[in-house]
Amino acid sequence: MYELKKRIEELYARFEEFRKPLDLDAKREALKKLQKQSQDPNLWDDPDRARNLMQELSGVESEITEVDSLADEIETLYALAQEDEIEESLEDDVEKLETTLDKAELATYLSGKYDKRNAIVSLHAGQGGTEAMDWSSMLLRMYLRFCEKRGWKTEMIEESTGEEAGIKSATFLVYGMYAYGYLKNESGAHRLVRQSPFNADNLRQTSFALVEVMPELDDADESDMIIRDDDLDIQFFRSSGSGGQNVNKVSTAVRITHKPTGIVVSSQTQRYQVQNRKSAMNLLRAKLWALEEEKRMKEENRIKGDYTPASWGAQIRSYVLHPYKMVKDLRTEVETSNAEAVLDGDLDLFVDSGVKINH
Repeated sequence: MYELKKRIEELYARFEEFRKPLDLDAKREALKKLQKQSQDPNLWDDPDRARNLMQELSGVESEITEVDSLADEIETLYALAQEDEIEESLEDDVEKLETTLDKAELATYLSGKYDKRNAIVSLHAGQGGTEAMDWSSMLLRMYLRFCEKRGWKTEMIEESTGEEAGIKSATFLVYGMYAYGYLKNESGAHRLVRQSPFNADNLRQTSFALVEVMPELDDADESDMIIRDDDLDIQFFRSSGSGGQNVNKVSTAVRITHKPTGIVVSSQTQRYQVQNRKSAMNLLRAKLWALEEEKRMKEENRIKGDYTPASWGAQIRSYVLHPYKMVKDLRTEVETSNAEAVLDGDLDLFVDSGVKINH
């Protein structure tokens, strides 16, 4: 019983340290302002602004509710621990609250400028033909499943399918508070080792796919990066994906080339051209931001040490399906033998450890 009491007291002390810097009173005031803004009858005249406001409102409300609920449960448990005898059955409650507090503490690491934003995730097949394209489609499914399990909504922006199987590339938007903060460390090359189903001899083959993660930026962020109309080459074309007759028969898809940098982005999954143009511009902002961020980080790390960008040489994780099964992150050394679960979206172990990389 002494050990259980000690765990409860340590849990209580941890929670008090966690709660101190949160300033819940300020968050409650912010919530009132957001609730007032949400009642503006003209709010939905600007759907993007409305969506962002409602997402922020939901996030702040959820954070306050979770902390208040955690406080009630931990304080009740602490009061019981002060009694002479406590029930062994409380151990289950202690374990549950320790796990909940672990996750709440993890969120405090996400203090970057854009960590609270939605995320734009892009995947690109590496060399290896159909095998690499199939691997990219496996990664796409893994991330979509992970987002679904986290309660985040996703929206495809662009998808280029392979001739035989898989995808050449795909880009999707993740709607969720702190989506970028949690996913940003997934950027880099992902390596698969398995017996290839695409050759008659079932040879062991290694494939690579590149993952890029960027924050969703909007018009208000454009002061950080000036995008001139003269620098853009905008083309319209018919979508090759699903989406109904309007998408496939009319030139609704949009491709934008940023001439100074050579960056090319496209959007083809929306029903109307204006929607695709907006999606493509958001993607362009994100890619230009990523380019500037990489330059900044290279300069910062020029003296500190090596800097590893999200490029083909920057392998971050290996997924081995043959001759044994293992997924291992090469930065955090976190690994698991349950490769099937990881590929089915059980990424929490890797994503959560990734959040702590720079802390």
